[in-house]
Amino acid sequence: MTDSPTGGNNLGREFSRLAQVVSQLRERCPWTGALTHESLLEYLLEESYEVIEAVEAGHTRAEDADELSGELGDLLFQVLLHARLQEEAGSFSISDVVTGLTDKMIRRNPHVFRADGSLQDSTTEDTAEIERAWDAVKKTEKHRSSPFEGIPAALPALALAAKTQERARRAGLRVPDKASGVPDFEGEEELGEILFETVRRAAEHGLDPEAALRRAVRRFTAQGPGTTD
Repeated sequence: MTDSPTGGNNLGREFSRLAQVVSQLRERCPWTGALTHESLLEYLLEESYEVIEAVEAGHTRAEDADELSGELGDLLFQVLLHARLQEEAGSFSISDVVTGLTDKMIRRNPHVFRADGSLQDSTTEDTAEIERAWDAVKKTEKHRSSPFEGIPAALPALALAAKTQERARRAGLRVPDKASGVPDFEGEEELGEILFETVRRAAEHGLDPEAALRRAVRRFTAQGPGTTD
């Protein structure tokens, strides 16, 4: 494989030092030492949302990216803490996490990598083909019989609905046509207004829009939607 353009040996040293700092915090800081997988979930969720907020606030430009860099660091700290807890339990280490992720990316991207990790001589520009290959490898790895398996049930309802519909389309399953009375829209701003008004009307009728959408997703996944053919 070609050398990484993001730091090479220096990146390895910095990452190893960071992992050592996390280990030392677990050993010497009472607050960090008391953390568990369960107690960390609150912070994992918070840090994930802060990364999203930094991106949405436009902190992706080179001259204004320090905020995003810091938030990504906070999120990485959560990953390292979870891995350290497992290392202390004699299960796996952050090194195993990194190795596993590297191997997974190679397996799931055969348009870029050969099985030994070397680069393919050429690749495809067909994103649909890339998605099919990814899904095929993932299905084999996870032994999944349904395209909806593995979607986190704890996702917010809108994200859950979007992910479910995406999985259905990629599997060639039919997504229901637009219901009568649902307005058309053009662009993100208009969609936001429609969603906002839907929530207002739900509250007006004493309904929980989050719960209603979750039930709609469950009905869709339970009914065995047909193929698009």
